[in-house]
Amino acid sequence: MLIYCLIGIAFYYGQNLIILHPKELPAEHQFSFATPFKELNIAYDENTNINIVQFNTGNKPVKGVVVYFHGNKDNIEHYSRFAPIFTRNGYEVWMIDYAGFGKSTGTFSEQSAYDYSLIIYNMARKRFNPDSIIIYGKSLGTGVAAHLAGIRDCKYLVLETPYYSMTSMARTYLWMYPIDRILHYSFATNDYLKKVTAPVIFFHGTADRTIPYKNAVKLKAELKPGDEFITIEGGKHNDLNGFKIMETKLDSLLR
Repeated sequence: MLIYCLIGIAFYYGQNLIILHPKELPAEHQFSFATPFKELNIAYDENTNINIVQFNTGNKPVKGVVVYFHGNKDNIEHYSRFAPIFTRNGYEVWMIDYAGFGKSTGTFSEQSAYDYSLIIYNMARKRFNPDSIIIYGKSLGTGVAAHLAGIRDCKYLVLETPYYSMTSMARTYLWMYPIDRILHYSFATNDYLKKVTAPVIFFHGTADRTIPYKNAVKLKAELKPGDEFITIEGGKHNDLNGFKIMETKLDSLLR
């Protein structure tokens, strides 16, 4: 019983260290990307800055924008390598760092992630109609993206390595604990998808050891006509972009 209690207490107070792996950057840090970009810093409140990088298409005509919500580690610099697949197809890519990631300041919370997502979406709507906006989530960002697509219109919602919910993920490893009471996050992707009217495309690998395939595949129950769940045989958590099936599908969506 003592060990049970100690593990539960350790998880309750240390879950951010388990779930989140941000890399902070000083405000004066200079980004350097192969893809042309523009950096924005938005004052959320007196003490909080939101950092956004807008990757542009260079000389290509702009068809629309991909609003990209990244995973639980590092910052925009780590995910910038995924921008070219969109920009070469004529879509700008707007990436936002969550609170405590990169140059974005403040304290991360589920609500702050949702609040930030609305800010970047509203920015996108000033330039683009919903049928030119693709909401994209990777790993942790799939819950943020699904929540946003459930309350705002878009052309597509694309989820790479999604989870059924953060609660279900925690129960996979800590089934013996009252997860609903000790977990700080829910990120209920399964519930958010019920409100999404846009077509949804899922990508998940069968060899994913971070978000198990069996957890993600439960989302098939939420598919509506026109949605697609694309299984990538042998795909792991961070290598799906190296599979031709994903590249071909994204190119066809963006074409």
